Amino acid sequence: MANNTQSIGWIGVGRMGYQMVERLVKANHNVSIWNRTKSKAEPLAKLGGKVVDKLADLAGVDILFAIVSEGKDLEEVYFGKDGVVTNAKGKLPKTFVDCSSISVEDSERIRARLKEHGVDFVCAPVSGNGHVIKAGKLSSVVSGPEASAKLAMPIIEVFAPRGVSYVGDGELARICKIAHNVMLGVVIANLVEITLLANKMGVPRHAFLAFMNNGVMGSMFTSYKTPALVNLDWTTTFTPELLRKDLDLGLDLGREWDVTMPVTAATREMVQQHIGKALSQDNSKEILAQDFARMMETFAGLSGMKLASENKNVGMGL
Repeated sequence: MANNTQSIGWIGVGRMGYQMVERLVKANHNVSIWNRTKSKAEPLAKLGGKVVDKLADLAGVDILFAIVSEGKDLEEVYFGKDGVVTNAKGKLPKTFVDCSSISVEDSERIRARLKEHGVDFVCAPVSGNGHVIKAGKLSSVVSGPEASAKLAMPIIEVFAPRGVSYVGDGELARICKIAHNVMLGVVIANLVEITLLANKMGVPRHAFLAFMNNGVMGSMFTSYKTPALVNLDWTTTFTPELLRKDLDLGLDLGREWDVTMPVTAATREMVQQHIGKALSQDNSKEILAQDFARMMETFAGLSGMKLASENKNVGMGL
């Protein structure tokens, strides 16, 4: 059980971060919250969170969490000119916990810089999206100094109740999350292909995906992407550019460690085709801000298909 007496700092309330910290606040944790756009965090104050003006205002908490888009963003909120470490007056939190998806190299560099300040760095990336958080099915993988990781894990379990796995020291959790997101890309790419094949040959998408979800190949992921693929709802859970970033991270590790990854390489090119097609259109920013599952429209076009919503009330299986 989490220790509610610990003061928690939280950086980042985007699509994932908002709902994660909301769970902490609703569980009566003492949470101070900073977000680049303050107005996005302000609704959390009505639930009992404390929204702060400056990153430096988080320097006095017991444990500091963050979830941002990239390694450079994490370095900025820690060590930038307005960063929490740069502007701390007095003692820093003993433990920083990062839930972002960043590269192993970025994580190693940040860990080394924090160690110079006597701070332990715990990696705690998560598996899921906003729908998964709402359903209470988020999970996390954790690595870093064992004592600090074990202190952080009860707090992490509040927003990741499905399970928190400690995999060892250093950046091992980063490797697990990169591998996880590589699989996410491979699965969505193949799911798009086979759904289009069945659909072009006359099978309604909702019927085909119901069969898949009910069978041994179905998963939480295939189920919660089903409404998007059936009804062409591209409400963002994860953007194609972020998926490309994670596929590149996986391929970089494969090259470094001499692991052949041909399926990942092919998937990366599928994602790039979708991004390239978007860039050729006047509304490219809108397309690239939408969910990565919109790849289906790109590959339908390459298959001579024009898709329309099936307007079916299909559940997410969560």
